[in-house]
Amino acid sequence: MKAVLQRVASASVTVDSHLVSSIGKGVLVFAAVAAEDTRKEVESMAAKVLKLKLWPDDSGATKWKQSVQDIKGEVLCVSQFTLLASTKKGTKPDFHGAAAGGQAKELYDHFVSKVQELYDPEKIKNGVFQAMMEVNIQNSGPVTIEIETNPPRSLGGSKKEEKATEGREEVAESSQTPTELLA
Repeated sequence: MKAVLQRVASASVTVDSHLVSSIGKGVLVFAAVAAEDTRKEVESMAAKVLKLKLWPDDSGATKWKQSVQDIKGEVLCVSQFTLLASTKKGTKPDFHGAAAGGQAKELYDHFVSKVQELYDPEKIKNGVFQAMMEVNIQNSGPVTIEIETNPPRSLGGSKKEEKATEGREEVAESSQTPTELLA
């Protein structure tokens, strides 16, 4: 699973000119479910989103020591499979790394539920899965952090790493992608 977190003063999601969700101070989470993701990766991401230190403490020091939970902030989750685009070949993004629609929805919904379970459900807002959304952001900092539960292995990885990722490539190649959303 991959996510981009933005520390925000406020953020909102609109679909067809209708406000769907909005938050004040907190974190905007763009989240993408990869073809090989399981509930384990989703739950790990939910915990990390809530625990990541993105704010300074009350002493005024510039060191980041507080999480969204510590500041009692809000979280806006937005599904965004395009985070998993590969642009290694040519200029057209390839989305084969993204989970198929049904699997992606199930795991994304589990992600949002887990964030609610681990924090305060009333402080967790959501976009609309597979909708064309307009996201308005007032970034604070700006602070933007990318996190992954299964980061790609480095070049020249060990044989053990190669063996661990062997099956994932086959799954990614055979998965259906949600490219119809881009039309």
